[in-house]
Amino acid sequence: MPSMRILSWNVNGLRAIYKKGFVDWLIKDRPDVLCLQEIKAAADQMPAELKELPGYLTYFSPGTRKGRDGVALFTRTEPLSLEYSLGFEGLDDEQRAIIADYRDFLLFNVYFPNGKASKERLSYKMRFYELFLDLMERLLAEGRNIVICGDVNTAHKEIDLARPKANEKVSGFLPEERAWIDRLLEHGFLDTFRIFHSEGERYSFWDTKTRARERNVGWRIDYFFVTEGMRDRVKSAFILDDIYGSDHCPVGIEIEIEDETEDEIEDETGIEIAVQN
Repeated sequence: MPSMRILSWNVNGLRAIYKKGFVDWLIKDRPDVLCLQEIKAAADQMPAELKELPGYLTYFSPGTRKGRDGVALFTRTEPLSLEYSLGFEGLDDEQRAIIADYRDFLLFNVYFPNGKASKERLSYKMRFYELFLDLMERLLAEGRNIVICGDVNTAHKEIDLARPKANEKVSGFLPEERAWIDRLLEHGFLDTFRIFHSEGERYSFWDTKTRARERNVGWRIDYFFVTEGMRDRVKSAFILDDIYGSDHCPVGIEIEIEDETEDEIEDETGIEIAVQN
């Protein structure tokens, strides 16, 4: 089977990371698919170079809150279809997802809400979680292969953050948030990183204000989940913690794909740009 290398990265501002060598990194790494979260830019604010990258189709879904949210997809394989909404009535107004149908599997690129700001935002986060799980239940009933990636904004186990005891009452490590990940796994999803890595001190987010990255006082809150039926097709899962530019680092997987998935675009072809306003 051919393989596909998929990366996910909360860039904490696409325009900011663009100025830090993002394009050079992308050309050098050359993932088949790159999912970005928290792009923090409207369509007319995107650097032109990001819309014309050789070999990639580029899709943006900017957040409706100015300077907040938003997701993007860079792909060398044209999806069968794309959706920019999860269909969550009353909660789907912050442009937090792009869903790409690669025929062989559905890819969910999601920026899950952060609940730290207030009780209201924590409530919003938990409601979002519940609706997302309901959606997964419906798709699982249809027999779909599913890949979920993005910033989940919750560390699952004590091993997934440097200071679990100090954060037991902090959103991002609350019992109810962690229990939601338990439920996702119980529904038949796998935390791909833990298939290959059982060790601690591997994180994907570090607070910049306290220079936590220098001390590796971090959190693993960026994930790839796949349905159980894809277990044997996941060839590797990794955290690229040597890549800088954001308070998060990229995470990724390599998976085997069915042959009927569309061929890669050639670098010489014109690049179709789809922008969600």
